[in-house]
Amino acid sequence: MSAITDPQTRARSAPRVSPHARRGGLKATERRFGLLLLVPALTAFSIVVLFPFIEALGLSFYEYTIQMSEPEWTGLDNFVAVLTDQAVISSFVTTMIFVGLATVFSILLGLGWALILNHPFRGRNVIRGLSLMPWVMPAIVAAFIWGWIFNSRYGLLNALAMELGFIDLPQAYLSTPAGAMAAVVIAKVWLSVPLFMAFFIAGLQSMDREQIEAARVDGAGNWQILAHHILPHLKPVIMVTVVLGMIGNLQHFDTIWALTGGGPVRATAVLSIEVYRRAFEQWDIGMAAAVGVVWVATILPPAYFYLRQLMKGTE
Repeated sequence: MSAITDPQTRARSAPRVSPHARRGGLKATERRFGLLLLVPALTAFSIVVLFPFIEALGLSFYEYTIQMSEPEWTGLDNFVAVLTDQAVISSFVTTMIFVGLATVFSILLGLGWALILNHPFRGRNVIRGLSLMPWVMPAIVAAFIWGWIFNSRYGLLNALAMELGFIDLPQAYLSTPAGAMAAVVIAKVWLSVPLFMAFFIAGLQSMDREQIEAARVDGAGNWQILAHHILPHLKPVIMVTVVLGMIGNLQHFDTIWALTGGGPVRATAVLSIEVYRRAFEQWDIGMAAAVGVVWVATILPPAYFYLRQLMKGTE
């Protein structure tokens, strides 16, 4: 009896668990806990994004207008109409122009501003904080601000240009296709630069300063250091910001709608504007759903590339 009740004897007689099995059980527990944490996010995603998209995908195969009590099955007719509709094709081209300009200028200005703020100087942290203000500002507020700046009657841009002698009469910038496109691109770039600047500053902070100093000792100038040291180091950050910028610009709506309404003469009517007009101005729900599906299809390639890069970074 004493041998059975002895603690050392019980410990020796107990089955041994290998370290590998213990680690496996711990990983399984962590995996279950991680999946449990994903449940609220997946539920919100399903309610807000997934289920509405599935419903829109189903409606895209029907003709459904405000005059109809029930949708009527049309198969692929809506998609054929979308792919041959000059308005949709024009919106697709406009979207690509807007996405290209807004993404490129956001990255270039964000990188340039990050390089400036990466150098130590008095008040740098204050300027960094102030630089983030456009990013936290609602897009509608930003649209009203830039609408006031570009206004043909009392706009700040006209007042400044006339004061400096560049123009004699006020210009209606938002009334011309080129001016309206420039305005919406500038507004979106102003909103995006702070976020990209933060990404680039984080990348620059992880860079080895001794490598830069060694390059300067070897006689490298600023442009050589940028091209041969800084940009290669920031390549992963640049790839992520390019994809994120494209995704954000492809689905952008509010600033463009508040600033130009898609005009003049459809000059800024991107795909998001086209979906809104088809659904809530023409009340053609089936066509709006088909345009929306095409719109989502343009977002999927950069989203897939971004997720691939994200998964590679976690391996």
